[in-house]
Amino acid sequence: MKSVALHNLGCKVNSYEIEVMQQNLQKNKYEIVDFNQKSDVYIINTCSVTNMADRKSRQMLHRARKQNPEAVVVAVGCYVQADAFSIAQDEAIDLLVGNNLKKNIAGILDRYMNEEISVPAEISAEEANYLRKTLNNTTVVDVKKVDFEDAKMEQTAEHARAYIKIQDGCNRFCSYCIIPYTRGNVRSRKPESILEEIQGLIKEGYREFVLTGIHISSYGLDFAEKNPKKYLAELIRAINAIDGVERIRIGSFEPMILTEEFVAEIASCRKMCPHFHISLQSGCDDTLKRMNRRYTACEYQEKTELLRKYFPGCAITTDVIVGFPGETEEEFAQTKAFLEQIRFFEMHIFKYSRRRGTKADTMPNQVPEEIKTRRSNVLLELEKKQSISFRETFMHQNVSVLLEEEKGIGGKKYWLGHTGEYVKVALPSGKYKKNMLVRVKIGGFLTDDILLGEPEAEE
Repeated sequence: MKSVALHNLGCKVNSYEIEVMQQNLQKNKYEIVDFNQKSDVYIINTCSVTNMADRKSRQMLHRARKQNPEAVVVAVGCYVQADAFSIAQDEAIDLLVGNNLKKNIAGILDRYMNEEISVPAEISAEEANYLRKTLNNTTVVDVKKVDFEDAKMEQTAEHARAYIKIQDGCNRFCSYCIIPYTRGNVRSRKPESILEEIQGLIKEGYREFVLTGIHISSYGLDFAEKNPKKYLAELIRAINAIDGVERIRIGSFEPMILTEEFVAEIASCRKMCPHFHISLQSGCDDTLKRMNRRYTACEYQEKTELLRKYFPGCAITTDVIVGFPGETEEEFAQTKAFLEQIRFFEMHIFKYSRRRGTKADTMPNQVPEEIKTRRSNVLLELEKKQSISFRETFMHQNVSVLLEEEKGIGGKKYWLGHTGEYVKVALPSGKYKKNMLVRVKIGGFLTDDILLGEPEAEE
């Protein structure tokens, strides 16, 4: 039995896919070991969303090689898709696997280790290296020409919630983003496959399900009628009807899918969590236009108001990029004022990072790093204030908490979990277990980002 160590970088879709790979390897008699151990095989599920992500991917691949020079080191995912030919020249890497064949990782490994790969003698050393590391170019293909890579999760490492991949790819081509080139066009998973996976995971004890994908708002775009709002709403309604499902979350929405009809439809689903991540990136229309985001700040605000109409008190979270090329002090001030007006629960603040191969990389007026850092710090401070303010609305309220893990904090043991709004709550340790829903009355703050509750009654 050969040992395999896996390491994941990047998004929730990658997290789902590395669990699919681990499941496939275990079924094929590979022993899974910790990444810090010496292993026969190292698999790094890479990310390529920024140049920094590329660098982290390279670092982990080289770290694996250093841990065991005799191991098979495998680069998987977006970093590979971005530029497989160049990456093949890295001597630390033995095998390249693109996004489209992750579920077949055990078979690809077996072929690599058990078969002689034939390479034509007349080609260059660089081309031979590429062919050898991609098994004669069969493990990295054009992601624009493949269907959804369907694979069902039977058990997930997330003990309290299960991530369900419902689509892959993106057709939006934001000017800063490489993902459409590494993930390909929109490809949606058939509803029956999604429902079957969820039903299987319910038997394993999971009660909360998070729908995830590269661009969830495009789910169903590649189906016959090409109506993402219809298909996504129908899918949520079907999941809501499954016995054993207690909570449904959506990984991320694009603003323009949030029509009144769509929001009313998902609000009618009792199990839908009042927690929505709506990507913003900037509160300034001129910046949004350069980003190719296809909505205005005013339109975005209308969508948040619509959500709050149907889900009073809901948590709205977002992403914001600071220091995008051409962002002036006036544009940054507009973004800050907009964020103050919307009042988010949480904001993920990112300093713009240039990514080779994107339109934004060649834009004029790149913002100096020190200015990006200053602006980022301003928004991080605002985020902290808004986040505490949102949590304060839960004081003395009764809420349901899904318990996830037992942990020591300040010398005492607590069970930690989340409300439907994804607010973290600590409960003094007792006779609890993972995946238990508990009614809790919030009494105060345990830390800046954890509320303290007392149990009322178990559900």
